[in-house]
Formats: sequence, structure tokens, C-alpha cells
Amino acid sequence: MKKVFIIAEAGVNHNGSIELAKKLIDVAVDSGVDAVKFQTFKSENLVSKNAQKADYQKQTTDKEESQFEMIKKLELDVNTHKELISYCKNKNIMFLSTPFDHDSIDLLSDLGLEIFKIPSGEITNLPYLRHLGKLNKKVILSTGMADIGEIEDAMDILINSGTKKENIIVLHANTEYPTPMEDVNLKAMFTIGNTFDVPFGYSDHTLGIEVPTAAVALGATVIEKHFTLDKTMEGPDHKASLEPDELKAMVKAIRNIEKALGNSVKKPSASETKNKPIARKSIVAKTDIKKGEILSENNLAIKRPGNGINPMRWDEILGTVATKDYKEDELI
Repeated sequence: MKKVFIIAEAGVNHNGSIELAKKLIDVAVDSGVDAVKFQTFKSENLVSKNAQKADYQKQTTDKEESQFEMIKKLELDVNTHKELISYCKNKNIMFLSTPFDHDSIDLLSDLGLEIFKIPSGEITNLPYLRHLGKLNKKVILSTGMADIGEIEDAMDILINSGTKKENIIVLHANTEYPTPMEDVNLKAMFTIGNTFDVPFGYSDHTLGIEVPTAAVALGATVIEKHFTLDKTMEGPDHKASLEPDELKAMVKAIRNIEKALGNSVKKPSASETKNKPIARKSIVAKTDIKKGEILSENNLAIKRPGNGINPMRWDEILGTVATKDYKEDELI
């Protein structure tokens, strides 16, 4: 079975500092995830000057500043990208980033990224999808806020622009930070998988780690989760992110569930076979039985251990003749 690909989403939780970004990479490496993901954007291209902040962003950042001002502080330039990419190489973890505009797609493509993550907000951005589709790279498509028709349209654009269908993985997501449990709708992953015949995954914004772990049990091949050094830091996404010890716990839970899923053949496992004679039962003498007596419900019982005659043969044994003397509890 292929290992679940776990992406630790640092996003903008570096607060614009390369030192913090490197600390986040260290945490990701330590937790055992497969990739650490940032966000690449030019604020001028991403947000119009009068765009509003989301409610969750208003609670976690300065109320006076605009969305543009908030995002400008979180922008990473080309040299920072290069430095973070080489830092990831040294640490043997995959560097990923989500591009939010055309310049950023080109930037990441020039830097040699193999996998492109399309964020939920760009699923209706036709020129963006076409541009990215032309690269024919591996694509992970997030589908928060989207219905099945919008996912179909986005996939058609990517495929018609030159991306091979087998290079696309679609992530179910909900774009409320944090996502209320009743809005998660994990079963929608099956709908995505069945409708488009693609591998599916899940990008999580709930608090805690149960939901991503459950997604793996339901067949998710990619899991993405926001993380931070400290939930109380100032910035839009810290509050709905995992702290380092929680990220570790999530990876451990996912890797355990992966092992536990197994191969779907129902037969005794190697570890339990030795318990068969101990836990199962056999046909035994209920009382002392003399040779030549007829075996019946009156003088037979079914008790442990299980290394005698299988009780499934009960009807066959009833009415036969004892071929020797038996003491009480002796295996027949």
C-alpha cells in the first residue's frame, strides 16, 4: 500500500520571518510529515485594495489594517523561496507552495517545483487553471466551497490545458477556520472519488486530529493540515493550526491507521494464531464415561482448551460409542 502523503501547511504562519519559516520546517521534519507547504503570492496580484477580511481573520489580526496590508506583511520574495527550498533539501523534506497568481505560478515553476497545490479559492479562476494546467505537473486540487459541478469544470480545464488526469489528486475541504464538525462531510470524499475516478484526500481545518485520522481510515491518500509554533501568535491562521506536539500526534495516528487498515483478507493473523487452542473450545467428557457407553448430551460438554474435537462436529459425535474410558473434563 502506498503511504499517505502528509502535508504540513505552514502557510503564512511564518509571519513574514525567514527565521520563523525555518523553525516551522524543523518542526515539520521532526513530526515525520512528507512535505511542508508555504504560500506564494504577490499581494498586488492577489487582493484588490478594498477587499474585506474574512471574519476569522478579523479576530486574529489587527482590526484596523486592510486585507491587503495584512497579506503584504506575509509575502515571501524570490530569494527567501530559494533559501527555504535549499533548507528543505538539506533536511530531506519536500518543499511545496501554493501559488495565488500568475507570477507566482511562473516563479514556482522556474524554481523546479514538481507538485502544484491549487487552493480552494482559485477553483473558479479559469485563466489561473489554464496557466497551471499547461505545465503538466502533478496537481493537488482543493475543493473547499465548491460543488461537484465546479470541481468538474476545474478538472476539465486542467486536463484540456495539458495536465494528465492521472497527475491530479482532489482534496475534499471546508474553508471555515476552524471547521465545525457537522460541516466536515467526510463522505463527500467518496463522491469525489467515484464521480471523477481520481485518488482523493482531505485538507483539514477542524480543531484537533480526529478528522484527518478518520479521513485516512476512509481512504484519503493525501492529508493536509495547518500547523504553527504557537497558536497564540498574531496572524490570520495560527488559531486554527496544530502546535508541534499535536502535529506529531497526528502523524503517529495516521501512520498507525495506515498499518491497521491491512489488506482486506479475513483470516487469522500471525500474532493471534497461537491463541486458537486457548480461546476456542473442544468436546470433553462432562462426567466419567466408560468404554462402550453411548456419547450423549448428558455426558458430553464443550469447554476450553480448543485442541480437541471441534464443537462444530457436535451432531456427528452424539450417538457414537465411547472407544475408551474417559475422566471428567478429558478431551474426547
